[in-house]
Amino acid sequence: MGSSQSTINSYDLSNKVVIITGSTDGIGKSLARIISSYNPKRLILPVRNKKKGELLLEYIKESQDGNGECIELWDMDLADLHSVKNFADKFIKEVGELHYLWNNAGIYCTGFEKTKDNFEQQFQINHLSHFLLTSLLLPTIKNSATPEFQCKIIHTTSKAQVLGKIDFDNLNGEKSYSGYLELYSNSKLMNIIYSNELNHRLKDSNVTSTACHPGIIPTNNTSKLMFWFFIRLFSKSPDIGAINVMYPALDPNIDEGGKYFEECEEAKPIDQALDEDLAKKFWEKSEELLNNYDASLLK
Repeated sequence: MGSSQSTINSYDLSNKVVIITGSTDGIGKSLARIISSYNPKRLILPVRNKKKGELLLEYIKESQDGNGECIELWDMDLADLHSVKNFADKFIKEVGELHYLWNNAGIYCTGFEKTKDNFEQQFQINHLSHFLLTSLLLPTIKNSATPEFQCKIIHTTSKAQVLGKIDFDNLNGEKSYSGYLELYSNSKLMNIIYSNELNHRLKDSNVTSTACHPGIIPTNNTSKLMFWFFIRLFSKSPDIGAINVMYPALDPNIDEGGKYFEECEEAKPIDQALDEDLAKKFWEKSEELLNNYDASLLK
């Protein structure tokens, strides 16, 4: 598997449990189909929109390589923190093992909008809700890992991280807002910072965390970008994007986390992404925001 690969290798995931967020569109849709073809023990797809979930399942069943038998559609809305909590609690109770977690969902807004939880949408959906989900599932992931088998957490980010900046007084866009690309880029930088700090905290646990940019892929998000008509000339298919986010998890030569990949090549993110003191503070701030909203969320 690599950046020039045009075919998809086969993997045996028959005894593995997988969660993929953001599976009803774009990269996640292809990722869910491809992973299903590897016959995982259980492939659980959190969906907000039941109709889109049913269409996804139909798409996978009708595809030449997909396997709908292993797929379970579960309710979860990343714009609702209590929905995330309910999903995680149910998963821990009813499944109790997890080997791969793809934090793939993300949105790009063309205006300033808030969730029902009163957080800016991109901040909550792209970062805070995945932070909550992963935190709640972490004990389960750790218990599923062994010295012989590493469990993997993969965060889909974007090259837009180069435009991002962490301002602890403006994480939610509450102080200033200079444009929709600013908050999106900030959230994509947050993905890398969080992934690196998570990997640091996972030391000696047989679990790794990695962030990756899948490339320029035609999705609901990219179609909103300025100059998309020009940018799409350089875009690649959702299947290629899916392969790029599969790569850090399934390539047998990658056994270390805390890395950032761009289209299957290890890359260096901007300096803030590598600031360990900032990462620790950002983790603590994320916990603080969740606890201030509802102290029961992280329990």
